[in-house]
Amino acid sequence: MPRFMDEFLNKVTMYRLLVYYLGGLLLISASFSAIGMLPYDPVNVLASAGFLIAVCWLSNIIFARFWSVPPNAESSLITALILSLIITPTWPDASFFFLLWAGLLAMGSKYLLSVRGKHVFNPAAFGVAITALALKDSATWWVAGNLPLMLFILAGGILVVRKIHRTDLVIPFFAAGIISSLMFIPLTPQDVISALTATLLHTTLFFFGFVMLTEPLTTPPRRAGRIAYGALVGILFAPWVHVGSLYFTPELALLAGNVFSFLISPKYKAVLQLSQVRKLANDTYEFIFSGRVPHFQPGQFAEWTLDADTSDSRGNRRWFTIASSPTENDVRLGIKFYADPSTYKTFLADFRNGRKILTGSIAGDFTMPKNPKRKLAFIAGGIGVTPFRSMVKYLHDRNERRDAVLLYSNRSEAEIAYRDIFDAAERAGIGFRAHYTLTDKSVAPTWQGERGFVDANMITRTMPDYKERTFYISGPPSMVGTFKHLLHEMGVPRRRIKTDYFPGFA
Repeated sequence: MPRFMDEFLNKVTMYRLLVYYLGGLLLISASFSAIGMLPYDPVNVLASAGFLIAVCWLSNIIFARFWSVPPNAESSLITALILSLIITPTWPDASFFFLLWAGLLAMGSKYLLSVRGKHVFNPAAFGVAITALALKDSATWWVAGNLPLMLFILAGGILVVRKIHRTDLVIPFFAAGIISSLMFIPLTPQDVISALTATLLHTTLFFFGFVMLTEPLTTPPRRAGRIAYGALVGILFAPWVHVGSLYFTPELALLAGNVFSFLISPKYKAVLQLSQVRKLANDTYEFIFSGRVPHFQPGQFAEWTLDADTSDSRGNRRWFTIASSPTENDVRLGIKFYADPSTYKTFLADFRNGRKILTGSIAGDFTMPKNPKRKLAFIAGGIGVTPFRSMVKYLHDRNERRDAVLLYSNRSEAEIAYRDIFDAAERAGIGFRAHYTLTDKSVAPTWQGERGFVDANMITRTMPDYKERTFYISGPPSMVGTFKHLLHEMGVPRRRIKTDYFPGFA
């Protein structure tokens, strides 16, 4: 992928990327309709979307105020855009009440059908499924079955999956969906080819998989669960699947998958209150919130939503690693502030004690192995060290012995975060060792640690048994990619290299 595209993906959040993707599909659809490439009135396409945006936005604000939680404008906009792309744009004819009720039910399901603040069902899927049953008006998924739009659906969808690193979800779905759709096709080559072509080019498969299936709040947080979830929804996606006289539609397949995801996922969302802010290093601060995030493992991350009055192009939601350990009685975030910060970080920087933040959607497989005898190696850059702070603090508090080595790179000594935590764990004699390296060439001669960038020589010197270790890499995407390549060249098997896209950059 071109470098400029990777830079764009690093700067935009997954939610804002979806807004761009769906909004682009809507405008392209209206343009194609205007020149006769699609059989719709372009005014109806835009009018339906505008009406749905208004319905979802207003109802989201009302529900959020009633439930006393921060409203999220991006969430309502994404839901409205999805609905506008799957409900036939025949505004203002018979679709008026369909659009109205689909929008209201979609947004209402996030609040009315939630457990501990976490909604169970994909909002758009729920909205069209209930209206289909009650009003006998069904979503046609008109955008997905149109061949002129397929290139744009595929291009944008690939960007979404690359951004959120969810190939482990969509590939099982595509595979199971295609196989399931072809299971009862007569086994003549011509029929199989015709059915496969129709499945790939004239069904909802790709739009559904890229947009609906990947909705993060209703997706299992762990890789094994996502694989099973994608495969299950793919099987139910086939048009021949039914229960009695009720045949599954794409939205019903997704709702059934949502139930499965709900049963195997943490059911938690909470409002936390800021109790303290302390400086960790140059331009790096720790935000300490009173409250608990139950049932998370060291190294996992969560979604954090601010009740911000304004937002920039990245919105008011972020994914950050939980820097605290499950053994602590508070919740901690380590945040690095750069020049020209986002509105999100500007708002967060002005937080005072007592301010609140909404957290939930705990996820991530960047966790320690259950076997305590497995040798570990942690490589971190800058604020990418936060998952290791959680892990090491957990081991220290539990006095759990692990042979683990940390290689932590920063420009200067003043930028090292959580050094007190790592040094205390090393002194405790639990098998943990920390090596700090500084990349600034003007490092003071009194510095006793490593100097320069982490390379093969430094890895070999600090951990001669590196081929026996499982490596965990955390930092900016470019750094993660560089070290994966380096470790491969050094002979470390892929199965012993663990990465998780650093959510602080998402």
